[in-house]
Amino acid sequence: MNTMLSIIIPTLNEAATITTVIDTIEAGDTIEIVVVDGGSTDNTEELATLAGATVIHSPPGRATQMNAGAYHAAGTILLFLHGDTLLPKGYAPLITQALQIPDVSCGAFSLYIDSAHWSLHCIAAGANLRSKILQLPYGDQGLFTTAATFRAVGGFPNLPIMEDYYFVRSLGKRGKIITLPQAVITSSRRWDNMGIVKTTLINQLIIIGHLMGIPPARLARLYQRAKGVKRGSHA
Repeated sequence: MNTMLSIIIPTLNEAATITTVIDTIEAGDTIEIVVVDGGSTDNTEELATLAGATVIHSPPGRATQMNAGAYHAAGTILLFLHGDTLLPKGYAPLITQALQIPDVSCGAFSLYIDSAHWSLHCIAAGANLRSKILQLPYGDQGLFTTAATFRAVGGFPNLPIMEDYYFVRSLGKRGKIITLPQAVITSSRRWDNMGIVKTTLINQLIIIGHLMGIPPARLARLYQRAKGVKRGSHA
């Protein structure tokens, strides 16, 4: 009998967060956790295994890893979760009920950034408005869909950046995108590392570059150069 829900977590050096993420998941007989490691050099794999996840390996790159996890997964429903993001309590029935709504092809949770800084709460509020009004949630909100729909759209496009954007746009052609009021809690580390203003500015410039038609591969190089991120990183 297939697992009802598969939670797919792409990782690359997530030792600092992966145990907490997995421990927060309310696992059960109808839930499996698939960690797809992209070549961590810390003990991410060991910690994920000890926490109860199935660990598989993939070349680095979030889209590549999530696709590998999806095709390995046994579930009829797939939830894609970042390695620094915590699910809300009671997430499983919320997902099931959302995908049973007629014409819904995909869903996500609202976003809460784990920080006391008021500006990050403003950023989260803006993301939630975008997600609900434009039906355009991003990957850090915990995207979920059925395995059948995932396969029908061909999974995540093999892009080095904005793979979640294009994935959601594809799903939007097949039905409604719902954003649940319950929130995932995501780490503030990417804003903490580079600064709130700089990180926000870089993100907005990437969006502008996309709207101007700059190819994703070039956007990825510009993003990595601006943030000092090594190729293949999930930062």
